[in-house]
Amino acid sequence: ALLSDAVHVFSDAASLLISWLAIYLSTRPATSSRTYGYHRAEVFAAFVNGISLIVISGWIFYEAYHRYMSPTEIKVTGMFIVACLGFVGNLLILWKLHGESHDNLNVRSAMLHVIGDTLSSVAVVVGGAIIFWTGWYPIDAILSFLIGGIILVGAVNVTKEAVHILLENSPRNADADTVATHLRSLEPVKDVHDLHIWSLCSNYCALSAHVVVDENTTLAPDRILEQINGELQAHFGISHTTLQLEQVACEQAGNLLCNAQ
Repeated sequence: ALLSDAVHVFSDAASLLISWLAIYLSTRPATSSRTYGYHRAEVFAAFVNGISLIVISGWIFYEAYHRYMSPTEIKVTGMFIVACLGFVGNLLILWKLHGESHDNLNVRSAMLHVIGDTLSSVAVVVGGAIIFWTGWYPIDAILSFLIGGIILVGAVNVTKEAVHILLENSPRNADADTVATHLRSLEPVKDVHDLHIWSLCSNYCALSAHVVVDENTTLAPDRILEQINGELQAHFGISHTTLQLEQVACEQAGNLLCNAQ
């Protein structure tokens, strides 16, 4: 358990460095060749961290299996002291990261590393106490299996979400049909087509669409755009839009995803 904890601490240092570099890149301005800036760096960092966690879980399972089949004597005192120091250090890091992980997949992936390591430290302390009082060495391997399982579940979830964004899928709360239905319910909007929604990163969504406007509306075009953008921001968290207003629908009218065919 202590060995798996040590490897996980090393991976934590690497994951935090990767996350920091991604956050730094995301603050850089857009350029003529990278018109959306470097927002995707955060998603790529989360993907790398997620894959590394999956690999670490596999290594923990492998080592735990061999340790379970061939238990060896463990120096409980050193195990207990090191685990307690690691637990305190991880709590400090979690305190620093708390509050930033909800809206940022990159920070969440780094925090997952630290949470897994914190659980590892707790498991090592518990395992050390059990071994000290009972001498039952297989508990070391059993707790390692538990640690690996917890890390694996979180890693798979983070990796799946990163892949979801990298493949430019719609945000989970804003698929095309739901957004189009909501926009059609607005008074000046008759129809929506050529609609595309994607995420640049976990907290930055974009949308482009053709919007057919009622020819009898008294609202000015800029007022219609303001209303649509307000609805998209309030209901779906979409902050970047490119909207083409039409009174006479183009030939692709009625085809919601015409450019995707």
